[in-house]
Amino acid sequence: MAELEKRIDFIYIFDVQDGNPNGDPDAANLPRVDAETGHGLVTDVCLKRKIRNYVEVAKGADPNYQIFIKEAAVLDNLVEDIYKEESVKHAEKAVQKDKAKAALCDKYYDIRTFGAVIATKDKQGQVRGAVQLTFGRSTDPIVSLNHAITRMAVTKESDREKERTMGRKATVPYGLYVCHGFVNVNLANQTGFNDADLKLLWDALINMFDNDRSAARGMMSARKLIAFEHDSKLGSAPANVLFDLVDIRKKDGVVSPRSFSDYEIRIASDQLPQGVKINELI
Repeated sequence: MAELEKRIDFIYIFDVQDGNPNGDPDAANLPRVDAETGHGLVTDVCLKRKIRNYVEVAKGADPNYQIFIKEAAVLDNLVEDIYKEESVKHAEKAVQKDKAKAALCDKYYDIRTFGAVIATKDKQGQVRGAVQLTFGRSTDPIVSLNHAITRMAVTKESDREKERTMGRKATVPYGLYVCHGFVNVNLANQTGFNDADLKLLWDALINMFDNDRSAARGMMSARKLIAFEHDSKLGSAPANVLFDLVDIRKKDGVVSPRSFSDYEIRIASDQLPQGVKINELI
């Protein structure tokens, strides 16, 4: 497994049809939305959760691909377990924390990828991850629908005589979302994030929705994954210049998009700065 040597910036495009891609708990779990523009939002935390879930299923019990941030995990206990390992427990006090960080990165895929804050009582520290994601933002304003639904069953015996109860279900008819990502080579070399980890990240982004189906989320699909690979660690062009080469727009005559086929995506590869190449992974 080789160290990364080239900076990578990437665009991840995904869509949702008749589902709620990321509910907002401050708004009765309605789809997240930019209040000023009406564009839909999906948080980076939501996307990282799906990546973690995919890796956990894909790698199973592999000792070098465990997940640190997961449901019901007691983080203090996980950190304490690391400090009980022989290589850390018997290390000199001056280097023990660095040894523990290295052991955490070696064991947990999500720490070496996204980083982590270690906030136990006496073992505070921070690991800066190699990969960062922005919020996903829809290319056009979304329509947030709130459907009334009925329930025939009841929870309590006292409610048996009730004919049915009412509920709500929020959906977006269709939304095409764009997320931007960054792979920092210097941080990757510090955490041990390598070329095999990068390939697993690409696999997760391409396949994670197929392993995360839910009635609430409707039909979610990965549509495009475009990576800009630089020829050096520092990079050959600003990320925003590269992202601007990708143009996403509705096809002529489309007013209310309802599928990915209502859009066209063009990449101005002839304007690519020297020292950068494009890899279309989807």
